[in-house]
Order: sequence, then C-alpha cells, then structure tokens
Amino acid sequence: MAKNKNNQVIWGTRIKNKTSALFQSVGNSIDIDKRLYKEDIAGSIAHVEMLFKQKIISFKVKNKIIYGLNKIEKEISNKKFEFNKKYEDIHMNIEKRLFQIIGDEAGYVHIARSRNDQVITDFKIWIKSATKEINISLDKIIKSTLKLAEKNIDTIMPGFTHLKNAQAVSFAHYLMAYVEMFNRDKKRFVNNLDNLDENPLGVAALTGTSFNIDRNYTTKKLGFKKPTNNSIDTVSDRDFVLDFLYSVSVCSMHISRIAEELIIWNSDGFKLINLSDKVVTGSSIMPQKKNPDLLEYLRGKTGRAYGNLFSMLTILKGLPLSYFKDLQDDKEIIFKSNDTLINCLRILDEILKNIKPNKNQMFMLANSGYITATDLADYLVKNHSMSFRKAYQKTAAIVNLAEKKKKNLNELTMQEFKNIEPKLTNDVLKVFDLKNSVNSKKSYGGTSFDNIKKMITKYKKQK
Repeated sequence: MAKNKNNQVIWGTRIKNKTSALFQSVGNSIDIDKRLYKEDIAGSIAHVEMLFKQKIISFKVKNKIIYGLNKIEKEISNKKFEFNKKYEDIHMNIEKRLFQIIGDEAGYVHIARSRNDQVITDFKIWIKSATKEINISLDKIIKSTLKLAEKNIDTIMPGFTHLKNAQAVSFAHYLMAYVEMFNRDKKRFVNNLDNLDENPLGVAALTGTSFNIDRNYTTKKLGFKKPTNNSIDTVSDRDFVLDFLYSVSVCSMHISRIAEELIIWNSDGFKLINLSDKVVTGSSIMPQKKNPDLLEYLRGKTGRAYGNLFSMLTILKGLPLSYFKDLQDDKEIIFKSNDTLINCLRILDEILKNIKPNKNQMFMLANSGYITATDLADYLVKNHSMSFRKAYQKTAAIVNLAEKKKKNLNELTMQEFKNIEPKLTNDVLKVFDLKNSVNSKKSYGGTSFDNIKKMITKYKKQK
C-alpha cells in the first residue's frame, strides 16, 4: 500500500494536473457533511471489525484502525480537528487524518467499500437519529396542546367553515384536532424507519464486492434490521430522503395551519386569544402594536420545507442509474429541513405555553351568526317527525325571520316561532343554549365535554 504523501488527495493518482480552485470550491462538501462524522466513524469501525471477522485484515491492522478512528472522533468532538476542503468530504478528511495517525495501515479501511455506500450508510443512521429527535419535539407539542385543552374543556367558541360561524364547539375540541394532526405526523416519521432500516454498507460503488464480506454482521453492529437487496438501487436512489422531506413538509403544513389560525384569532377583528409578551414583538413606529411575528415566522418557514422537497424531487427526476454528483445536494437539503423543523417545533411549543383564550369574546362570537341553527333543525327531526330536508327549510325560514328582525334565534317570541312551525313549544328554547349545543354532540369524535375528556385521557396515557 503506497503511503499518502505530500498532502496528495487519496484518489489523485490518475489526476495529473492540479484541480482548479473553482472546481475544488464547487466539488467539496466538507462544510456540510462534517455533521456526519460520528456516523461515518461508527460505520468504519463496524466495517473493519467485519473485515477482521472475515479474515480479510489482521487483528493488528483492525486494532490500529479502530484506535485511530476513536482518536479522530475525540479530536472532532473537542474541536481540535482541522477540516481541509482539499479532501472534499468528511470521509476523506477522516481517512487522511487516519493516515497521519497510524500510517500505511489506514489504507485497509476502504477495502470492500466505496464512498457511495459509505455516505448512504452515514446518512441513513443520521436520519434515523433525526427522526427520533423530531418525534421527541412532537411529543412536547402534543403535551403542551393537551395541557391547554384540559384547561378549556368548557370554553365555548364558534367552529368555523369558510371562516364563517358554523357550529358551537369547545376550544379544547379545536385544540385536540391539532393533537390528532401532530400525532399522525409522528406516525409518518416512524413509518419511514422501515426503509431507513436497510443497511447499505457493503454494496461498494454499485456492483457489490468480490471480497467475502458479511453484510449481516455490519447490519447488526450498526442497528439496521437487514441489508439492502440490490447494490445499484442502494447507491442510486434517495427515496428515503424524499420520505423524510415529505414528512417534514406535512408537519410544517400543520404548524403553518395552527399558526395561521392563531394569527387570525389574535387579530383585532377576532380577539379570541391573547398572546403573552414573551412571544410577540413591537412595532418600529406604532407604539400600540404587539405583533405575532413568531407565528408569521412559522407560517413562512413552510415554504422552505416545500421547496426542499421539490428540490430533491427535481434532482432525482430523470437521473440515470447509478451514482451522480447531483446527489451530493441531498445532505444540505435534509440538514436545512431538519434544522428548520426542529426550530419551528420549539417555537410553537413556547407559543402554546403562552396563549390565553379570551373566553368572553369566544362565547359572545359563538352566540352570534345563528350558530345553533343546525341544532334547531335536528330538534325538529327528533321531536316532530320531520325529514331533515323539511326541518332544514323550516329552520332557514326562522333564521330569515330573525335576520329580518335583527334578533338572535333565542330572542324570537314563541308566536314568531309558531307562525313558521305551529308545533313548536317552549321546549325548543333549550336548543339555543350553547353549552347544551356543544354537549349534545355525543357521537364518537364529537365535541361533547365527555368525549373531549376521554380523548385527553387517552393521549395522556400514551405518554
């Protein structure tokens, strides 16, 4: 094995002329993929242990390489490692340093593997870890939402369709809708782990290797469930990256929706919630203003998540098999999406802890816009043997009358009710009570207080 002398790049034997500075600046990825150093070293240690097990390298060589790799990991962790853009990426920076520490034996580390399978192994291990961190953050969001919901089971507000008052709901029920969304986000990330749990190490550049390696051994060592089945597919595709980016995008969309909702509710037109001074900003010119900047930040960052997903889809579109330099961008895209989502989840958690519903305003708004009209139609069906369509027509006529007289439904006189439907009695007045309206929705998944309590308890038991 020839020594790597004079700072020559390891693959430089066939390259006669010095690489241009421009190409070096474009071609290197060390500023991005140095985040993979722990995963890269773990993969290399598992690889050389397997090479020794298969009698491809000696005990002495194995131990020297592992010693060197452990030393490098400590150097990087302690910020004493000098990254060099000349060596392009994290893999070559580590290998170059390994030569410096242990000498010639470093050359054995790359037997039966390529950077192609090496980087995908690192990347999958990293994404597995990132997925778990995201789900921990989602758990915090769910916990904070549950806490806010539990305090507001009997807080009544309007439920909206088309941003128009539709039916009365519990504020807690509204919040629990987002608990469901974020819980599905968790499941979505967990489901991705199946594809991530296939070990790429050992497929080499694209065809596998002639060495008698044991991929099941490295699979177990690195915490994968099984090795990948096809060497070309392994180094060519990045659908596991797309899975992650899609999950980030959907989760970001849910964050954006609740952010938009809270922005609207916090506006002077609605005034349904108050945001603590901890999570608002002031205006540079208008002293009275308290702006929901953080919520707007959350809404805006969704665009980045979508853009990263479409960037990766576009990179892969029409890309022949197997490996191409185009795929180098996958790491930057993933890292940015992950970092942005983690930050957004932390911000949202802080906001949820600093929200106070304006209960009086919620109730007042819920008590307007003829919000109990559906309750009246249901009452007519249940108590006067009407078809729903006939009950709908009768109710619409009553609403039209109330609108004409500029009254709420519960302000109409019994005679006015009887002029439209003679069968009605004073008993009908109970359907206009907002608490009764909310509590009447006892069907599974409905907004009754008992339903909400059961659902909150269910989620609290999952923690």
